[in-house]
Amino acid sequence: MVLLVSFLAGPIFGIGLIVAGMANPAKVLGFLDLAGNWDPSLALVMAGGIAMGLALFTLAKRRARSLLGLPMRLPAGTRLDRRLILGSLLFGTGWGLAGICPGPALVLVGAGNAKGWAFAAAMLAGMALFELLERRRS
Repeated sequence: MVLLVSFLAGPIFGIGLIVAGMANPAKVLGFLDLAGNWDPSLALVMAGGIAMGLALFTLAKRRARSLLGLPMRLPAGTRLDRRLILGSLLFGTGWGLAGICPGPALVLVGAGNAKGWAFAAAMLAGMALFELLERRRS
């Protein structure tokens, strides 16, 4: 059952991105263009996601087990360190330049979009570089 739910979560998320228009880099860049023709629709999608996340995390904190019977493991870290801040800045810069983040990139790859493929390749290269640096660091 866990595998089935996990398998279904991806397509549902992808469909949500498509319906919300977030798989369209031009729409995302329109949100980030505050000085031009600003498109506030991404703010509404974000607000909906934050509201839903807040409600569900509040409920999840009260539970010891998930609806599928697995142990509830919620994030425990609260510290803002240099690595988190630099990673956030790097993520935001890439998102702002390309108008794509990891979820929509996978939707674009599935649609055969060349920009999605290029972004996914760069994302995988960045992950590999991070792993290499982490191994050297430890």
